[in-house]
Amino acid sequence: MANSIIDPSAKIDPSVQVGPFCVIGPNVEIGPKCVLHSHVIIKGPTKISAGNIFYQFSTIGEDTPDKKYNGEATTLEIGSNNIFREGVTVHRGTVQDKSKTIIGSENLFMAYSHIAHDCVVGDQNVFANNSGLAGHVMVGNNVILGGVTLVHQFCSLGDYSFTGLNTLITMDVPAFVKVAANPARPIGLNTVGMQRNNFDNDTINLIKKAYRIIYRKGYSLDDAIKHLHILNQEKNHALDIFIASIERSKRGLLR
Repeated sequence: MANSIIDPSAKIDPSVQVGPFCVIGPNVEIGPKCVLHSHVIIKGPTKISAGNIFYQFSTIGEDTPDKKYNGEATTLEIGSNNIFREGVTVHRGTVQDKSKTIIGSENLFMAYSHIAHDCVVGDQNVFANNSGLAGHVMVGNNVILGGVTLVHQFCSLGDYSFTGLNTLITMDVPAFVKVAANPARPIGLNTVGMQRNNFDNDTINLIKKAYRIIYRKGYSLDDAIKHLHILNQEKNHALDIFIASIERSKRGLLR
């Protein structure tokens, strides 16, 4: 902890490693076995669970620059075993939403990625270099954001979705779907991601059928959803995820 500045009110587990030139502010809680390599800034109110690793120049729990923010004591909650690489920025929430930004567990945030205010990020996601979420974005689990992916406010990205390099997303992306380009367009299913996560061939083929119903048959969205429920009479778990990601879309589905 040499050469670091730590507010006396911060609650830091004795097992935490704090490198040089870090700044830990008031109302910060850091759980066991976290590592702050150097030049890390953590502001509160922020609660960080066990096993997180922060690389140099990452700024965690900063006030949002959103103009409606007026100094309220909003929060950031971070789960376990995340990696925050160089220059990652994460902002706390605003009272106009739920007053908190939430990050789950086992995520990898590569250099210079950004999580804005009021975002909710699930588990086991990968944010490649310079990818960024605007405010109020929801990201599911096992999502991969390609480098320089930018996501508009209030969008949602379903579980196991995938974005290509330099993708601009302005509408909701269903689970398992690959998108790319600027503006983003659907380019198929994240089949490789499904295989890596041990989905069997029958399930993958079922999701391919579901994808064609949404993107290839020319149905209206309401009619497509009805056909998805017919397809899912045996209640396949992956298809449940796919359908739920479509039905909860509020901003509008990327089609």
